[in-house]
Amino acid sequence: MLTHSDWRLSFPGLDTIAEDASRMLDETAQVVTLRQGAVIFGPGSPAENLMLLVSGTVRVQQLSEAGREITLYRVHAGESCVLTTACLLAFEDYSAEGIAETDIQAILIPRAAFDRLISVSQEFRAFVFAAYSKRITDLFMVIEEIAFRRMDIRLAQKLLDLAGGQTLLHLTHQQIAIELGTAREVVSRQLKEFERREWVELSRGTIRLLDTERVRQLAQTR
Repeated sequence: MLTHSDWRLSFPGLDTIAEDASRMLDETAQVVTLRQGAVIFGPGSPAENLMLLVSGTVRVQQLSEAGREITLYRVHAGESCVLTTACLLAFEDYSAEGIAETDIQAILIPRAAFDRLISVSQEFRAFVFAAYSKRITDLFMVIEEIAFRRMDIRLAQKLLDLAGGQTLLHLTHQQIAIELGTAREVVSRQLKEFERREWVELSRGTIRLLDTERVRQLAQTR
């Protein structure tokens, strides 16, 4: 069972924080466990806690006015959620949705403690803004890919990322379309072309990588 005395070891920068700030973290931080599929936050809801993920994965996605979903980023163990940080700093409501992609364990730091720590602790401030700046850079890369990178290259890279070294992906074309922020028909058309080249084998709900090297070569195209 995770305790207040050891969770900060998962977050470099918080393990050496000054004594007063450390005491405040230990007194206010809440350990929570959520099941896969739990909605952590949604559009229009206020940010009430800074979330630090100890284990599992959280997917942050947005729904366009046309009803199309896009995955903005994922929060992994040892990371914080940049959207939550932005909402806390700006006193704004969420504009996207956070969903537990796996069972997760997280630390919640209430807004009052967050505001106080930002004010009095240089180490906490550095931790928050270092994580924030890294995620902002990641988001700009997402925007650049959507705006300027060819769909076949983006799809090849996404297949490799989601496969994680395996050759069989249990994913629908719609799920991949959400990852890429495009229409299912676009993904299906491109996957059919990959299948024609004998790079992949398509079945209902699964995609098998047959020629990972060719897919990787396309993904690395500039």
